[in-house]
Amino acid sequence: MRYYLTIILTAITFVNAMAKPADEPKFNARDLSISWQAIQNDYQNKQQSLNAVTITNNGKSTFPASGWKMYFNSARLIAPATTTGNATIAFVNGDLFSLTPAGTFTEIKPGESVRIDFVGEEPVVNITDGPEGFYVVWDTQPDKGYNIGAFAIKPFKPSYVGLITPAIIYDQNKNIQDLPEQQLTKVFPTPVSYKETGGYFTLDKHVIVGTAIIDEGAFSEERNILKSYLQSILSDKLIEPTRSETVKQLKAAQVNFVQGFGSEGYELNVDVHGIFIQASTAEGAFYGIQSLKTLIPASAYAHPQKEIQIPCVEIKDSPRFPYRAFMIDVGRNFQPKSEILKVLDVMALYKLNVFHFHLTDDEGWRLEIPSIPELTSVGSKRGHTVDAKNNLPPSHGSGGEVDNKTGTGYYTKADFIEILKYADKLHIQVVPEIESPGHARAAIKSMNARYNRLMAEGKKTEAEHYLLYDPNDKSQYSSNQYWNDNIMDVSLPSTYNFVETVVNDVVNMYKEAAAPLKTINFGGDEVPAHVWEKSPAYLTLKASHPEIQNTGDLWYYFYGRVNQLVKAKGLYLSGWEEMALRKTALDGKPFYVPNPDFMPEHLQAEVWNNTLGDGNEDLAYKLANAGYKTVLTCVTNLYFDMANYKSFDEPGYYWGAFADADKPFSFIPYDYFKNSKVDKNGLPINRNIFIGKQRLTEYGKSNILGLQSAVWGENIKSTDRLEYMMLPRLLAFAERAWSKDPDWATETNPAKSDSLYNVAWVNFLNILGKRELPRLSYYGNGGYNYRIPKPGVILQDGKYLANNQIPGLTIRYTTDGKDPDAKSKVYNDAVTNTGNTIKFRAFDTKGRGGNVSEPVTP
Repeated sequence: MRYYLTIILTAITFVNAMAKPADEPKFNARDLSISWQAIQNDYQNKQQSLNAVTITNNGKSTFPASGWKMYFNSARLIAPATTTGNATIAFVNGDLFSLTPAGTFTEIKPGESVRIDFVGEEPVVNITDGPEGFYVVWDTQPDKGYNIGAFAIKPFKPSYVGLITPAIIYDQNKNIQDLPEQQLTKVFPTPVSYKETGGYFTLDKHVIVGTAIIDEGAFSEERNILKSYLQSILSDKLIEPTRSETVKQLKAAQVNFVQGFGSEGYELNVDVHGIFIQASTAEGAFYGIQSLKTLIPASAYAHPQKEIQIPCVEIKDSPRFPYRAFMIDVGRNFQPKSEILKVLDVMALYKLNVFHFHLTDDEGWRLEIPSIPELTSVGSKRGHTVDAKNNLPPSHGSGGEVDNKTGTGYYTKADFIEILKYADKLHIQVVPEIESPGHARAAIKSMNARYNRLMAEGKKTEAEHYLLYDPNDKSQYSSNQYWNDNIMDVSLPSTYNFVETVVNDVVNMYKEAAAPLKTINFGGDEVPAHVWEKSPAYLTLKASHPEIQNTGDLWYYFYGRVNQLVKAKGLYLSGWEEMALRKTALDGKPFYVPNPDFMPEHLQAEVWNNTLGDGNEDLAYKLANAGYKTVLTCVTNLYFDMANYKSFDEPGYYWGAFADADKPFSFIPYDYFKNSKVDKNGLPINRNIFIGKQRLTEYGKSNILGLQSAVWGENIKSTDRLEYMMLPRLLAFAERAWSKDPDWATETNPAKSDSLYNVAWVNFLNILGKRELPRLSYYGNGGYNYRIPKPGVILQDGKYLANNQIPGLTIRYTTDGKDPDAKSKVYNDAVTNTGNTIKFRAFDTKGRGGNVSEPVTP
């Protein structure tokens, strides 16, 4: 996607240009504020948009007319600018662009502004479509960036096909019933067998936490977890019983070993005398404790209580899939260790057991590798640079200064070991991902910096030992993210020195943490055409390896060697689907088939590409049918960095899908063709796209290891944004990954299937609003910033009617044009249209509000 910018700079006043600043800038760049506004879609009756960036001087001195450049990031390419004003915009690399004033650019006096109009080749859909991360570089200091002050996105009311308006939301919500809480299943995800037996167990300080087995050490860790948890929700300190009191078991909370429950199964029984969890493994016992947590009323989490009433139940449970994963990308934008631990907590609560840790990418290397310190001394930092010798350039709006919270950061060895130990305690396997050979710019530039340093010291052999790029390679390519220098040269022997050393250090950290490591994910996605074609190393390798006929064969050469490296450590290789594919041609066009050479190697393929309408809808099923162990990470339903729906105020990309919580909830792993209702633009799907596509065979089903949801990091610039994008979609995902195959998924009658689904969906939404979201408001360290959906609103007979997607949330409104807050009027009935601007907003139990609904008045 491109932005062809026509730049029109309209200065509010015109004055003479100032002289260039001295070496130390006299103007403070933070006195500048910039706003972006989408003005008009379908500009000039074309599929393009008119946009404006306004630069305002909030300081006391004049911003000069020359002697500077601005840089910024944009997710969309900007073609060489056809400027009609007095500035030039130029592409730098990746998502970085420069803006240079021309000779006619005028200074900006205090309190005044300049507006820059530009035309984007495509319509603006949401807030992620604009520029970001503006900073100033003075000509006298070309190696230093100065961030501007405030950046704002102005409101936009677009008109385009598929726009989700408050009226459409109202229509979507109209059949969502508000169910009495007593009718809801009180354990989540839904257990295999659940029965309420009547009555309550009163939990207070007198409960005795222990085991009823001869070897109390068998579940000692789980016993401690249970005891710590119960203490956290009780205001009085648990009484330490004497041995005689323990034997009496007057009030018990027991975790007991019993054979026959499987590797993750458990039984949870609550009666008036106590809480009894039975399992055959520590994992099963742990999941029994998590079910107890969701059985306890959500109100108990707001503050510790003297006693808590727990309903009496009989539960038998085990998971549907053994692999229930969540992936987070910290390469693009960093997340602090505290947030990673918080993510692990919510994963454990909903019984997810694999944490896919995407630690490296073009824009950042986030794990300390003690043997190669440059990976973090250079590759973990982003800020303005002309040569990447000390840090990477800004990306995704991280700004020109290295001291920033999202572009800069990494986990020390001690941090990573702490994360591993914490995850292991929660029975979560951490799968590290080291992107290769693509998405490797952070590693490449770090090794270039190492090379330059050692060459300057006269250490040529040592300098070349980890080199990932041949300086004589003249190949020209552009990646999907527009980088032209982000692919490792897999022809270089030094590339394998690098991979082996990284593997060794990672393995050693797992050993030190005493945490399990079964596999390392080595990426494999999005290597562009024309890479390596002019690499001297490739030509040398080709001459001595007859099996390498073209650059496509380097793919199999690389992963064959990497596979041997990880196998030598007792591991198996994982990667994205491209790793498991062989490139060929069909009717003269590129075509991919499962690579038969790697099938005996037991590689694990994680498949994201089922983009509807792009031709690869059945790719995951092809690989599973061919024998590859497959993890479904389908972009259509399980990518939580995708926007929830098509609305300007909903953050997230949308190239693969729009994905509200209904997408993961409706996902049918063994037949996702069936659950596909809309295309990637949110419009009704043409089901002809599935004609001729492979369906999943019974053999293929045996190769589906499980499901994986994912949050890629381009738009995740804070911990709050991460939680907003992740929750509550993660709960819908957990229901599909843990709970049994629902009846609506297997029902062959379409009308009956839809009816059954609607009942299940309404039940899930009520569980969210009345049990799980109130719990998450307080759970863990301060609660979670889950997304609160915008209310639906319609105007009917002169009155506004509003409704919620999630029962249990409170709608508030204003009639004075201001955004509602936690003290605004509560919506209970229709609001009369008086001609004033009326706004509606939903709030959670803590008074936190979601996006504002402003109905469109006819």
